[in-house]
Amino acid sequence: MQPTNTTQPAYFHKVVDCQWACPAHTPVPEYIRLIGQGRYSDAYMINWVSNVFPGILGRTCDRPCEPACRRGRVEENNGADGAPPSRPEPVAICRLKRVAADHKGDVKARMPALAPRNGKRVVCVGAGPASLTVARDLAPLGYEVTVFDGEAKAGGFMRSQIPHFRLPEEVIDEETGYVLDLGVQFKSGRRIESMKSLLAQGYDAVFVGCGAPRGRELDLPGRQEGAAHIHIGIDWLASVSFGHITSVGARVIVLGGGNTAMDCCRSARRLGGSDVKVIVRSGFEEMKASPWEKEDAAHEGIPIINFHVPKSFQHQDGKLLGMTFEKVRAVYDEQGQRKLLATGEAEVFFACDTVLLAVGQENAFPWIERDCGIAFERSGLPVLDKTTFQASLPQVFFGGDAAFGPKNIISAVAHGHEAAVSIDRLLQGESVAQRPASLTQLMSQKMGIHEWSYHNDVSVDTRYKVPWAKAELALASIRVEVELGFDAGTAFKEASRCLNCDVQTVFNRDTCIECDACVDICPMDCITFTTNGEEADLRTRLKAPARNTGQDLMVSAELRTGNIMVKDEDVCLHCGLCAERCPTGAWDMQKFLLNTAQAGPDSRDSQPSSRPVPSLPMLSTETA
Repeated sequence: MQPTNTTQPAYFHKVVDCQWACPAHTPVPEYIRLIGQGRYSDAYMINWVSNVFPGILGRTCDRPCEPACRRGRVEENNGADGAPPSRPEPVAICRLKRVAADHKGDVKARMPALAPRNGKRVVCVGAGPASLTVARDLAPLGYEVTVFDGEAKAGGFMRSQIPHFRLPEEVIDEETGYVLDLGVQFKSGRRIESMKSLLAQGYDAVFVGCGAPRGRELDLPGRQEGAAHIHIGIDWLASVSFGHITSVGARVIVLGGGNTAMDCCRSARRLGGSDVKVIVRSGFEEMKASPWEKEDAAHEGIPIINFHVPKSFQHQDGKLLGMTFEKVRAVYDEQGQRKLLATGEAEVFFACDTVLLAVGQENAFPWIERDCGIAFERSGLPVLDKTTFQASLPQVFFGGDAAFGPKNIISAVAHGHEAAVSIDRLLQGESVAQRPASLTQLMSQKMGIHEWSYHNDVSVDTRYKVPWAKAELALASIRVEVELGFDAGTAFKEASRCLNCDVQTVFNRDTCIECDACVDICPMDCITFTTNGEEADLRTRLKAPARNTGQDLMVSAELRTGNIMVKDEDVCLHCGLCAERCPTGAWDMQKFLLNTAQAGPDSRDSQPSSRPVPSLPMLSTETA
């Protein structure tokens, strides 16, 4: 293998697994350390720069960071006192984000200052997370940003489709307010009906962030006859959110296995449904809903019935009686492709009063004329550059669910950041295709021979559970928040579980004497001195075989003995023991900080000297 080029930003970025997995690349260990120090406002602002909605995402994020968390790979849960082994659990990254939001002080003064207007006008269609991210990035730079939305308040699907028992409305008001207070013009109750008309108003750039507003239908016998009691899930959730629906039938069937289905069944339970069940055509493990969403539904006594394919709605005299289902089983071919085959058993009937259809969402752009210059794929999605989010009409950009179909809030935020960079570069006369590099730095954490400026003791605690409101209170109202969040003491203990993966082990081959002290002390057997070879062979010859090929090996140049140093990044605890033990200082612990490029002068090829630069939120120098 060739020596690892650790000067490439992607190398150490990939070692910070949580940040690498986050679509917005939030510096997770950095803000978790600040939470552990009680510096909640600082932790909040670090989140705000990256993901814009820390309080919202701290309650609702799909948490792509957590399955990537190294803690879940290295934690030993062998059971105690005869108890069965427990599942290794990642750090509660998402819920710690909420801690920063819940415990912060007044951060209004720390929002970016506004540059003078630059004469450029940008319009955003829809006031969801993608559009608000574009507005947040561009308004401080001097752009006149206008956001149109058909509803009275900003937030998009964060407000209309996420139940208030998961996301209180005041949290949405606060965090959308931070964006709108940056001089953004919010045109509420104004639904755009024509792209041609919008383009004719002379905006310099248009961002479409209107989401995927149409739920999929289920065309089965009896659908029209029972229509009064059969509802599209996302429309029903919106009606519940805005108070148009306040009750539901006693017996409710929810069709679908995604997060929308979980929100529907839990909402129905609170609106009077005493017999609520979710029925899915797939297996439990194949459901698209996040594992914790399924667990929350089960915690509230809602059964999930798998491998049942809906066949018909049963009705009589205009009244819905129930649904029939065919039982199926999953069969996989040699390529792993699944087919659902009927078991041959008799059809199953479930009685119900209400059916909620949560079988998927589709993009709908009836307001975009097909002759306005914007090309669409056969699927109905716009033809976009997947890096710049630019449409075939150069001044038009898409993001969020409107770009590539339904996903999640944090992906929409990531789209918004990239689209804002594109819009800024376009309107400053620069190439949209050329993407600015992220800013990175490495800084030694050495404070003495055996002291570091970060807390490097590895906590042996298992993951702490977030407390819930009492069931009789939580299920009695659609607006009682279920999860109560960590208190400060529990947040400190959970934050202490973080392995500080951004504090990197940096190796200097020139000072290594190959004494093997680091090998002897490493608790995870990460380090090996051996002869070089091909990667597949080398991975098998390490002190502990490196089986996770998705994580890189750190390989040094040849040492004086002819050997090389190989370090498996996969299970390293970043404990610093190798650096503490090394007699020559060949190992050092250096904090890696990556700031992704955002719209502004730093993301352009040249910075006009006459253009004022808005100040970015700064961290406090105070410590707790």
